[in-house]
Amino acid sequence: MLFPISDQAPILRIRAPYVTRGIIVLCIAAFLYELGQGYEGAEILVADWGLVPARFFAGTAGRAPGLEGWLLLTPLTSMFLHAGPAHILGNMLYLWVFGDNIEDACGHLRFVLFYLVCGVVAGFADAAMDPYSAVPRIGASGAISGVLGAYFVLHPLARIRVLTVFLFTFRIPAIVLLGLWFLLQVSSGLVDDGSSGVAWWAHVAGFVCGFALILLLRSRDVGILPRRREEMTIGRPPSSAATLAGRTRRRGFRRDR
Repeated sequence: MLFPISDQAPILRIRAPYVTRGIIVLCIAAFLYELGQGYEGAEILVADWGLVPARFFAGTAGRAPGLEGWLLLTPLTSMFLHAGPAHILGNMLYLWVFGDNIEDACGHLRFVLFYLVCGVVAGFADAAMDPYSAVPRIGASGAISGVLGAYFVLHPLARIRVLTVFLFTFRIPAIVLLGLWFLLQVSSGLVDDGSSGVAWWAHVAGFVCGFALILLLRSRDVGILPRRREEMTIGRPPSSAATLAGRTRRRGFRRDR
């Protein structure tokens, strides 16, 4: 098993990934709130605010009393709930590594739209696989899968540092890592009988949604394939500051240090 821990794609258009960091903070805060409710309280919270397929596809099955007015919010609220420490840590790790570059490509506001749309599409895709289920769907993995799909489009040659279960690291191109990840989701979804509890098809749908949506929501100066030499090299590309300094020198002036 491989765990991504960093990437080499530069941030060029935003000062900092405020939205990515904000989503991580909200997810952690929601998880801590879940823990504070105790076991039974957390189950009620998840049942009320998770995405329950039967609520949308089978009338009132599984609907919590008094929740009817908030029903349409559950595809959004479900993205901020998690089932356990491993669930949230894995999701937040992927968002931390890959989210900043997609926020950089979209801008802050469009990234919010991108993230939420991918999450909703992924949630409903998984719900449609078992429309009469009263089991809540929770987690940010559908939306984060959209981030991975967008990264696959924009930075296929970026080198990703991954950690193995044997505690050593190495770099691998994003197109290989994410391509293998996507194939794993598809193959697992085809053979899983539902006993794993993993929403494989939410991951697949989120990835495909992000792959397509980034073409619409990316900034105008963001290309589909790497065009600058530094994005295609195996070594670490120049930072945004170094890139800007190089541009200023070519124009005949330099920045004050």
